[in-house]
Amino acid sequence: SRVSGPPFNLNIAVDSLLKNEFDEYRIKGEPHPLMSEANIDAIPFQHELLDQWRFNFKGVQFEDKKRGFLWFGAIDDVWIHNQSKKLIIADYKATSKKGEVSLDAEWQIGYKRQVEFYQWLLRGNSFDVSDTAYFVYCNGIANKDEFNNNLEFKTKLIPYKGSDQWIEPTLMDLKATLMADQPPEASQNCSYCSYVKKTLTI
Repeated sequence: SRVSGPPFNLNIAVDSLLKNEFDEYRIKGEPHPLMSEANIDAIPFQHELLDQWRFNFKGVQFEDKKRGFLWFGAIDDVWIHNQSKKLIIADYKATSKKGEVSLDAEWQIGYKRQVEFYQWLLRGNSFDVSDTAYFVYCNGIANKDEFNNNLEFKTKLIPYKGSDQWIEPTLMDLKATLMADQPPEASQNCSYCSYVKKTLTI
């Protein structure tokens, strides 16, 4: 089977704490201070299905009758713009690196596609969704003199204007691959395929 990646227990802990924190302001119907500091005219969105939307392997679900699939994705948070009433996807990220966090790395295309798919799922459920999503990016400060059982973060809100135009043709390709009589040829650039090939020759 495919080798699993390392557990991201610290990231999961940060996610849980952020959800608890934003939920306090959701109940009060007020913006989180991070939102106010960034001049985002929105508040955390209240919805009866929010807990399900956040739950792995359930998430925001969309029954795609055209292709005969049920698509889903577990979101971190949703905000609602005070004026337009459009929903805003918010995604939590945690890391520890020198300098400012950004979305400039090539591998972060996965982050961008992630929120774009969430936007597409909510639109499939008849919600009016903003093209602009926000990454709540927490950067652990590692240059302190001591640990003292306390890990500090510098948190930054990074806006990202997404586009879901790639999703429909990609889903068509996914279905065509699944329905094909033969699996596609393995790519030479696929590390997982190389791993399987190596294990079969041992």
